[in-house]
Amino acid sequence: MVFLVTLLISLFVTVAITPLFSSLALRLQLVDLPGERKVHAIPVPRVGGLAMALGAFVPLALYWTGDGFLRGYLLGAGILVLFGAIDDFCDLPPRVKFAGQAAAALCAIFAGGVRIGSLGMLAPENYLLSAPVAVALTLLVIVGVTNAINLSDGLDGLAGGICLLIFAGIGYLAYLAGDVTAGLICIALGGALFGFLRFNTHPASIFMGDAGSQLLGYSAIVLSLWLTQGKPTALSPLLPLILLGFPILDTLTVMAVRISQGRSPFSADKNHFHHNLMALGFLHPESVLIIYLFQTLLLIAAVELRFYSDWTLLVGYLLFCALVLAGFSRAARTRRKVRRYEFFDIKIAGRLRLLKREGGVIRYSFRIFEIAAPLLLLITCLTAPAPHRYLSLVCVVSCGTILAACRWRKAWLPGLLRFVLYILIPFSVYLTGEPVARSAGTFLTRLYNGSFGAVAVLIILVTKFSRRKSGFRSSPMDFLICILALVVPNLPNVHGGDVAVGLIAAKILLLYFSFEVLQAELRGEMEHFALWTVASLVALAC
Repeated sequence: MVFLVTLLISLFVTVAITPLFSSLALRLQLVDLPGERKVHAIPVPRVGGLAMALGAFVPLALYWTGDGFLRGYLLGAGILVLFGAIDDFCDLPPRVKFAGQAAAALCAIFAGGVRIGSLGMLAPENYLLSAPVAVALTLLVIVGVTNAINLSDGLDGLAGGICLLIFAGIGYLAYLAGDVTAGLICIALGGALFGFLRFNTHPASIFMGDAGSQLLGYSAIVLSLWLTQGKPTALSPLLPLILLGFPILDTLTVMAVRISQGRSPFSADKNHFHHNLMALGFLHPESVLIIYLFQTLLLIAAVELRFYSDWTLLVGYLLFCALVLAGFSRAARTRRKVRRYEFFDIKIAGRLRLLKREGGVIRYSFRIFEIAAPLLLLITCLTAPAPHRYLSLVCVVSCGTILAACRWRKAWLPGLLRFVLYILIPFSVYLTGEPVARSAGTFLTRLYNGSFGAVAVLIILVTKFSRRKSGFRSSPMDFLICILALVVPNLPNVHGGDVAVGLIAAKILLLYFSFEVLQAELRGEMEHFALWTVASLVALAC
């Protein structure tokens, strides 16, 4: 239950405060201006990192019990967010930025106990690094990877999506290793990222800025080092290289190119992998999706090869790097753009655009969706056992408030329904978890679980064919949602007692996104949706 509550608090806090921070940033002109190296054409607020940090830190602070690693992690993370926010507002000199990153790394090393003490099979048997060498190497690695993620933040949703996949992998490995602290941090960061990506996928309405990207890079490397070096473990010490392999390869490649051209390795240019993909003719969302796929491959390799020899992991990673670099090198030499096949771009894409203009697909899919999503929540509430009387009282009060708003304050309905649903959905799904687990394998249970997959398909159809100009849109985040819906419930050993924790988390997030899409499509006509919500509240309370 602690993991689930951590996820929900971080998600809810981030979703709630991100629009507030965005409005404040626009008012104070704290925006990222368009430029030659940038792909956005209008000023965009860059305070999303502060919203993410608050979303992640709040549940971690609530559950902190004096754990030394968590204390060191939070100290370092707080320093990085502070320096990153100042840099977002007034552009700090590079020396000051590096000083902040070094201070954060030293907090993780000395207060958190994070240290690279062993090189595994890459060094003689039982060889341990001396304390000064271990501290220096750990400092270099933490600062280096922090900057690698920071530099990869070049397209809408790119750094956030990469790190969401990384934290999913680290969190799963932490769960298998029984490391509750690392698992909680990953879940808190994952919830904050899901909430932030709601606003950051293309076209982004807010950027994370240095405060967010440095927090993500620092968190990813510190957590992966702690998991593989913090205590005796069978996990390979090379796993951090695999988990963070794509951003590391991108950064090292860009720096090598700059040095070969006689420039500073820290100078700005458009030689990152995402820039190269767009130069090849891939669209913005396609470039992001391709990098997501690369990161997913590395994530699968890290999980499947976690007990393999260090040399196997190193050779495999170097082979991956060689293939990626060979592909980009050949593309640069030939200067050929990706072939936009007429069959796909004209016949298929053209047909999809025609269907979107005609409105038939969105009309029929939305008719099904606007019934299926609320009905699925109602069935979930009906299946749940009787809750504690305090929860029943909250349901009754919520019903009265919604009905009163329908009668006298309809303008309040969107915000009120979102608030109620963000509380109702997790409790109803969690309460349903045990009875569903007990009846696993029956036809009705398989039908019930399968209906979440059907709703996920409807989400993609509705967002893809919607003619809205604002609100929730189809984006590369659909890929992340599909990965969550298909992979998490099927991960081995992810259970809490008789309850499938992974399946519960997947259901909650799918319902969250279902109602985000539904509210956007209803365009303020919320009365029927409000009645569905009241029915679900009554079903849960009884």
